[in-house]
Amino acid sequence: MNSSLSLNADFLRDLSVIAEDETLLAKAVKYIRKLAAKKEDPTLMTKEEFFAQVDKSRAQYERGEYTRFTNEEDMLKWLNSL
Repeated sequence: MNSSLSLNADFLRDLSVIAEDETLLAKAVKYIRKLAAKKEDPTLMTKEEFFAQVDKSRAQYERGEYTRFTNEEDMLKWLNSL
């Protein structure tokens, strides 16, 4: 059995026990929120990083380094290839 499927099954089984007790459920929710907050969002960037990326992209555009799409299908193919 896939380990993530097994973990998911274990989690849901334990969660069904916790869900019957409001005190345990409140503690579980608090802990899960802490865990979720620790996971970093790879898309977050500082204001400076954002504007540096804008400047870099503008320079690439001015050098003719860009991709043009004539339809949505081509754009989706390109995005999926990244």
